[in-house]
Amino acid sequence: MKAFELNKSNKLFLSVNDIAGILSINKESAKVSAARYVKKKYLIRLKKNLYILSGKFDALGEADLFKIANFIQTPSYISLITALGFYNITTQQQRSFVESIALKKSKSITIKDITFTYSIIKKELYEGFGLRQTTGGAKDNFFIALPDKALADIVYLFSMGRYRCDFDALDFRKINKENVRKFLEQTNQRTKSAWEKLCASYKI
Repeated sequence: MKAFELNKSNKLFLSVNDIAGILSINKESAKVSAARYVKKKYLIRLKKNLYILSGKFDALGEADLFKIANFIQTPSYISLITALGFYNITTQQQRSFVESIALKKSKSITIKDITFTYSIIKKELYEGFGLRQTTGGAKDNFFIALPDKALADIVYLFSMGRYRCDFDALDFRKINKENVRKFLEQTNQRTKSAWEKLCASYKI
């Protein structure tokens, strides 16, 4: 099967151009082939003209799932409980969810047993994240919120009735209260009041 040649690629994702190059066919033929391979479940369509091998998806680790989340909707960054779990700030487990903050629209997409969710925020609140780096300095190549920004995003969406969170599961000792407050400065009074109530309830 010619599709097996796609295994030669070391790339995490395959664009239509990648498929065309690997299979030595033109772009239009690559689109047709990609659609056929998706039907046969050999490829998974992540979004328009972007695919991943089904076998490769099954073996993905956390960092690669975060990369996929960044690519499914751009711009976006990993945040909320997913980010706090990454930083070991919550005991709340979300094994089959990857949560992101986005600018374009809120949506949810499920690929096999993984659900990628995107919550939209105002442009002026789209900050407090960066490209993750390992201790050795090598880039993991996914964008993720800083711990305090992830909590600020939670508080903002929670105060607007758009997010649920088990605050009892959070380790507030790992959170900088003033940093969270600064990230919330450009929100609204409802969000700021929600943060103050949390601070009082959990003695932050």
